[in-house]
Formats: sequence, structure tokens, C-alpha cells
Amino acid sequence: MKTNKEMTGHLLAAITTFIWGTTFISTKVLLVSFTPIEILFFRFVMGLIILTAVFPHRLKGTTWKQEILFAGAGLCGVTLYFLLENIALTYTLASNVGVIISIAPFFTALFSHLFLENEKLKANFFIGFVIAMIGIILINFNGSMVLKLNPMGDLLAILAAFVWAIYAILTKKVSQFGYNTIQTTRRIFLYGVIFMLPALSVLPFKWGFERFLQPVNLFNILFLGLGASALCFVTWNTAVKLLGAVKTSIYIYLVPAVTVITSILILNETITWIAACGTLLTLVGLFISERKVKRK
Repeated sequence: MKTNKEMTGHLLAAITTFIWGTTFISTKVLLVSFTPIEILFFRFVMGLIILTAVFPHRLKGTTWKQEILFAGAGLCGVTLYFLLENIALTYTLASNVGVIISIAPFFTALFSHLFLENEKLKANFFIGFVIAMIGIILINFNGSMVLKLNPMGDLLAILAAFVWAIYAILTKKVSQFGYNTIQTTRRIFLYGVIFMLPALSVLPFKWGFERFLQPVNLFNILFLGLGASALCFVTWNTAVKLLGAVKTSIYIYLVPAVTVITSILILNETITWIAACGTLLTLVGLFISERKVKRK
């Protein structure tokens, strides 16, 4: 029987992955007028402003060791993850990136075993991982089964999954400080934006605020800033606090499945029977992994 805290954690993780699974639509729309680094910078600055407005109380009394963990989480979960993912998409197929990013729970499990003593894995986690990965592969290739390897792009996608796993471990450690989740998420965003600044001078970036006068751009950047960034990072970090890094990371399996469903409902895209089977396998893999990940 799951406790109320566990149920809350599972609900928050599910809500987060559902929203993240729909962000591809907003990103796709915004890429008409914005570059990837512009979308990334504006959404997290907006998220930082929103979190400050919602909970303006300043985070006080932190030690330099805690600040290092905050900075590491901002660097990995905000700056490096999204930059690596976006750059990878310019070198390799989106389907490749979608599959490779989904191995993040495996890295998270490995790091948790090494660095988090209260996280214990059973063999069924890895069985569920294999089943979910088969499903994710079927979803992303959607029946075409065309795999075009590109060493540079695929390596960047692997690195993105790697740094997200590091972010999961760091946020678990941050959650043990006992600070308010909104305050800690805001501090992580702050460091993420700071680390993003050097990239603005290297990658194509312009302010161009007149672009936000177009309702479609304003709506979608608000969705990414308010929903996918401010809200989702708070709910995700809360889920990590309640469930642990491994159990929460398993919900990443759901993102491709949500993407398929929303593309059918919103973009009127069709789904093949292979992609439907992939969605089912992903859910089965999630169930098996979640049921058998134990905590001491």
C-alpha cells in the first residue's frame, strides 16, 4: 500500500512528464521565429521571474558547499542538458535523440547506486528498462525503422542523458537540505541562466522583443516558461524529494508516449500499429520498473 507521500510523488512525476511531452509543439512553433538558444534563455528567465513573483522570499543561510550543489544542478539540468539536446538535433535525427535521451533513467540508477546509499535496485528495474527502451524505439521510428547513426549528434545526446542523470542526483541531495522547493528551484534556475550567458555570445542570439507581440509566440513562450519550466521543475524536484531519484526518473519513459498521443490530438497526425505497440510496451516497462525499485 503506497503512502500519501508516494502517491503525491507519482502524481507530480506523471503531470510533469505529461507537460514535458507536449512541449515539442510549442518549441516547433517558436523555432519559426526564434533560435534554440533564444527559446532556452527566454523560457528560463521567464521561469525565474515567475518563481520569484510566486514566492519572493530570499533563500538564506546556505553554505558554500550547498551553493556548489545548486550551481551544479543549474549547470547540468538547465544549461548543459538543453544545449546538448538542441545541438544534437542539428547533427542527427530527432528520432535518434528521442531514443538516446530516454536512457537517462539507466544513468540515474547507476549514479544512485554509487552515490545515494538509500536507493536499492532490483533486477526488475533493468527488465523494465529494456522493455521500455524497445517501446521507445518503436515510437520514435514509428514503423520506418530507419536508423542513421551520426557519431557527433548521437554522442551529444548521450551526454545530455548523462548530465540529466547527474541533475537528478544533485536535486535529490539538494532536497535533503530542507529548504522550500520553490526557493531551491529558483536558485537552480539562477545558476542555469548565469551559465547560459557565455553561450549567448557564441550561438545565434538576439533580443528581438517585438516577436513577443505575435500572440502565437507569446502564448507558446508563456507555456514553456510558466508550465514546462517554472511549474514542471518544481513538481519534478518535489517528486524526487518524495520518491527518490530513480523512481522519479523512470517517468521519463512516458515522454515519447505523450508526444505521440498529443501529436494525434493536436496536430491530427496518424499513428501506426507499431507506434501503438511501442506506447504499450513503454507503459509496461514503466510499471515493471516502478514496482520493483525498492528503497532501504
